[in-house]
Amino acid sequence: MASAITTTAKGTAGLERTPITVAYGDGIGPEIMAATFRVLEAAGASLAIEEIEIGEGVYRSGVSAGIELASWDSLRRTKVFLKAPITTPQGSGFKSLNVTVRKALGLYANVRPCVAYAPYLDTKHPAMDVVIVRENEEDLYAGIEHRQTDEVVQCLKLISRPGCEKIIRYAFEYARANGRKKVTCFTKDNIMKMTDGLFHAVFDEIAADYPDLVNEHWIVDIGAAKLADTPEAFDVIVMPNLYGDMLSDVAAQIAGSVGLAGSANVGEECAMFEAIHGSAPPLAGQDLANPSGLLLAAVMMLVHIGQPDVATRVHNAWLRTIEDGVHTFDVFEEGVSTKQVGTSAFADAVIARIGESPERLTPVSYAGTGALVLPKPAFRPRATKAMIGVDVFLDWKAGTPDDLAAVLGGVDGNGLTLSMITNRGIKVWPDGFGETFCTDHWRCRFAGEGGQSVSHSQIVGLLSGVQAAGLDFIKMESLCTFDGVPGFSLGQGQ
Repeated sequence: MASAITTTAKGTAGLERTPITVAYGDGIGPEIMAATFRVLEAAGASLAIEEIEIGEGVYRSGVSAGIELASWDSLRRTKVFLKAPITTPQGSGFKSLNVTVRKALGLYANVRPCVAYAPYLDTKHPAMDVVIVRENEEDLYAGIEHRQTDEVVQCLKLISRPGCEKIIRYAFEYARANGRKKVTCFTKDNIMKMTDGLFHAVFDEIAADYPDLVNEHWIVDIGAAKLADTPEAFDVIVMPNLYGDMLSDVAAQIAGSVGLAGSANVGEECAMFEAIHGSAPPLAGQDLANPSGLLLAAVMMLVHIGQPDVATRVHNAWLRTIEDGVHTFDVFEEGVSTKQVGTSAFADAVIARIGESPERLTPVSYAGTGALVLPKPAFRPRATKAMIGVDVFLDWKAGTPDDLAAVLGGVDGNGLTLSMITNRGIKVWPDGFGETFCTDHWRCRFAGEGGQSVSHSQIVGLLSGVQAAGLDFIKMESLCTFDGVPGFSLGQGQ
């Protein structure tokens, strides 16, 4: 672990230095981090820096997560992480460092402002100013996957009520604190009625606490189309993890460039700030990279740690630099840009404009803002839960759905009766269609007689009968009601 570094700047006398952990990363990371710190220092940031090593070198040393155990001590001590991009080696043995840090430190909210800077940077949407608030820990990113048969693998989509409450309330609080007018929710609950349905339901519940803000819900596919075509229709958008991951990149690109976007990953105790682009190894060491994404992430960090005046100075100087046409090669455009510069010279240009504000672009002010403090989710009383059946999943490829039903019909159900067979979620027995394509992965639903509750011992007996029939069961899911409401999907084709 590298030794601690302390940076001071003019105008910071008497201001207590805020400890932060910094990683210079791989590829262009060291260059854009150095440029970022020169700007922060010139603007008067007061920081006590602890440097750690992450990324490719750590991966190559045999640490599959890309971060040494000792580095966690710094992150847990400072609770603030400014991170440059890293290179993850190819291969299934290397874990995503971002996912590891987000989950280990409980960084549940990913915040990505996506702003157009027309007419100085090219965009099809000059009025775009959207903030994507993405849930950061759950959904398909739980990373729970299994190969279950020769032909089928599964990935579990996990959505929790506390997870929904935290991210949705964060989105409304962010909107209120930053003068935003509307919060929009994107889900796919017309198909995933329970998982995305929970996210939508919690959104509606929490929206009622914010009568000063407009709220709306869109199905994610048409919402994404509207975002790409008319982003000015949105303000703050909150969504589950996977949709947020994809659409925040789309939003950043249509605003002008992924290379300009910074992001915050915020939890109840810790936060991580980074550019959303990668380490770009081909550009490394050439003084070409645009440091804007990391610099704007650092602006978000300054607000979070209680240095809003410094954040305002840095952001307005950056806006003035963009407005003056001083651009790196990735956004340089003949006839619009006035000067093409490299990484270091761009930082010099921003430093030269500290204390200035843009004349045509909208100046920013972070006065009175800081880290959001949210109440912890309130856990509800436990529902009355009753188990009324079981779905047994089989690896089987010996005939038709009717053939499988005939085999299961000979199994001692121990008080449970076969009611349905599906294949990839489509009902194929009874009354299935011969045209339906089937794999070797079958869901066989057994229900208690007369809708009565069943016991675990009955299910164990059923599974013993399935095994005795020579069938390979690969998993089972209990079918339960909660306060009388079914806690399971019926399956398509019902």
